[in-house]
Amino acid sequence: MKNSRALWSNSLRPLLGKALLVSSIVMGLSACGAAKNEMPDSGKTAEEENTATAEYLTRDIRDDIFYFVMPDRFHNGNPDNDQGDPTRPISYGGFDNTSKWAFNGGDMRGVEAKLDYIQDMGVTAIWMTPLLRNKAVQSDGFGHHGYWVIDFTEIDPHFGTNEDLRSLIDAAHERGIKVFFDIITNHTADVIKYKECHNEDGTFISGKPGCKYKSKADVAAGDTYTPFILDQEKGVKVPQWLNDPKYYNNQGDSFWQGESAVHGDFVGLDDLDTANPEVVSGMTEIFKNIITEFKPDGFRIDTVKHVDLSFWQSFGPAIVAHAKSSGIPNFHIFGEVYDGNPAVLSKFTTAGKLPSVLDFSFHFNVKDALFHNKDVNRIGQLFDNDDYYRDADSSPDLLMNFLGNHDAGRVGLFINQGFADASKAEKLQRSVLGHAFMYMSRGIPVVYYGDEQGFTGDGGDVDARENMDPSFVAEYNDNLLIGTSRTTADDNFDQKHPIYQSLKNFAKVRSEHQALRTGIHQNRLIDNKNRIVAFSRIDKQEMREYLAIFNMDTETRKVALNVDSLSYSSVLGNNAKVNQGSLTTTIEPLSFVLLKADQVHKGSEIFDVKMSEKYTDNERVFLPVNLSFGSQQALQVADVSFYAVDESGAETFLSNDDTSPYRAVLLPEQLEGVTQLKVIVKDSSENEMSKTFKL
Repeated sequence: MKNSRALWSNSLRPLLGKALLVSSIVMGLSACGAAKNEMPDSGKTAEEENTATAEYLTRDIRDDIFYFVMPDRFHNGNPDNDQGDPTRPISYGGFDNTSKWAFNGGDMRGVEAKLDYIQDMGVTAIWMTPLLRNKAVQSDGFGHHGYWVIDFTEIDPHFGTNEDLRSLIDAAHERGIKVFFDIITNHTADVIKYKECHNEDGTFISGKPGCKYKSKADVAAGDTYTPFILDQEKGVKVPQWLNDPKYYNNQGDSFWQGESAVHGDFVGLDDLDTANPEVVSGMTEIFKNIITEFKPDGFRIDTVKHVDLSFWQSFGPAIVAHAKSSGIPNFHIFGEVYDGNPAVLSKFTTAGKLPSVLDFSFHFNVKDALFHNKDVNRIGQLFDNDDYYRDADSSPDLLMNFLGNHDAGRVGLFINQGFADASKAEKLQRSVLGHAFMYMSRGIPVVYYGDEQGFTGDGGDVDARENMDPSFVAEYNDNLLIGTSRTTADDNFDQKHPIYQSLKNFAKVRSEHQALRTGIHQNRLIDNKNRIVAFSRIDKQEMREYLAIFNMDTETRKVALNVDSLSYSSVLGNNAKVNQGSLTTTIEPLSFVLLKADQVHKGSEIFDVKMSEKYTDNERVFLPVNLSFGSQQALQVADVSFYAVDESGAETFLSNDDTSPYRAVLLPEQLEGVTQLKVIVKDSSENEMSKTFKL
């Protein structure tokens, strides 16, 4: 958005309410003033650092809070590498800090210099956009984002050296912070050209702005492209096997539908034939070597849905096994599947055997409800659909929750789109409330760098990739930020910023209460008329209910709902009263309360289990069961396991569900040859009931 600057008034702070702001005392600002080549001192004793180093290796991924960084736009720690490596022309040039498209100068030393800033916000894991050596300049732009890899064995010279990356990882690990790499297996940089649509110099033949996709049927009928490589780009890819066109699909440009989504070139990038066993083994070996050399704590995988599913079935388990053998016991993988449909997302965690994905369904539904003022019923449906993700090696609490990112756009953008005329205070309130919802929900929070500073942007892609250092990009600097009078022309490592301070507080609360990290989720109230969303989180060991109630309306709301505990204490926000099993509390506009039951939940005694009729929807088979409990409670807690029984009587575990509605949601192929369904129910008192049903 193009707006004149507006002053941020301290008088707006009280409007946020004590539920959303922490003390204005700010600690640990020394990193903000660090010189560009100065590395921060963690300030910890040797004993504390040794403890942190040991702890990060074994820490449950659900205990983490992620910070997603685009290094080129974060902090410039070494201006000497701004242009890359002049000895390798393909990875040289492209620096222009006045252009939103070009390299802007951030690097690994810059990230390391700001570890104090990152850690003080409560972050325990850093995910960075791809770091491997890129083709710096292509016909359609610059590789500042890192997704045009040419060499899978070393860091891009614009970002520093392999030694710089190791230094960052070591420094982060000393603080107990994990480091995640963004990796690509779908494609490499655009090197392969086609005689049918390119001139000899690699430019497009006049009248052909791209290379039309040729289907499998076209190829089978002999209608194919003839690949060639420019002399100056022959042999530039590393490892060497990547230079052979036979390992690529060579079918032209994807149009994002049907088979082209998997076999077409991604905006001209060379699309690997990921169904080819040699490509599977070659790419697996590449990333095993990355783990061996750099010891990252996990991978985020780009463009997952554009890769053959069979690739993931092999790649994911092999990578996790190699990491464990390399001394990384909790190596975590999550994929980017750019789709809001849980049936599409979950296909890659179930059939595809990936542990997790970025939860685009969370992103779209929270954006629509809170930032675009659409109905809040979608939030209830979001969590009801968690059953799609339940199987032997994945679950909804492993999903990566996020509000905005480098492709879709920022929280501030969505707020400006949905509430262009809202006050500064309301926009700040919405941003803080959205982040609070992410931190309290099931799943793992991911904060996009700059959102904690109220960045807004003008759109997605390069319009959402502002600089944290003082920016020289005019399109960024004329934007009005949320919660501050600064613009992106200023240094924006401000630890006093109200969003930063709120996230710091939420991280502290999340770390202090196990149920918020690993507790089961139960929808408790979805009131579309009054725009109230309430859910419970309950740790199965502690058995105390945490009740989060969000007011997504601009009016104060009085909320009442049935509860089991005799009283609740406030963790964040207003107190609540309980009278004869009914809890009441008042919630200010665009605010929330987090309450903790003072009494241990009595438990739910299982009485009976019945199976309803199975049905098919959204390319899944639903097997619902109805549970009867011995006593009626507001919050019933049970654990239901589903097993397939074939004609021989052999049992195969299918899924587990610990939230209502209780059901198995399965791919049709999982039920092939299955004649019976065995259901085992355990209540919170460890009583067990088993029943077998015919299918």
